[in-house]
Amino acid sequence: MAYLDPAAGAAREGKRTAAVADAGAATSVVAAGATPTKAEYDALRADYLALRTKVNALMAAMRSSGQMAS
Repeated sequence: MAYLDPAAGAAREGKRTAAVADAGAATSVVAAGATPTKAEYDALRADYLALRTKVNALMAAMRSSGQMAS
């Protein structure tokens, strides 16, 4: 999609960002009691780390296409 370049006063095409796969489904579940078990905590931590990795990949793709500063 073209957009205006204020400096040049004309339309230009932006570079496309590389595709990044969707984040996987969450594996953690609601804690059974008031205090989460180690397994529940570990599942939540694994979900967080997977999502963090996905966000970092999206940011890297945006930097490489010039949509975001390094």
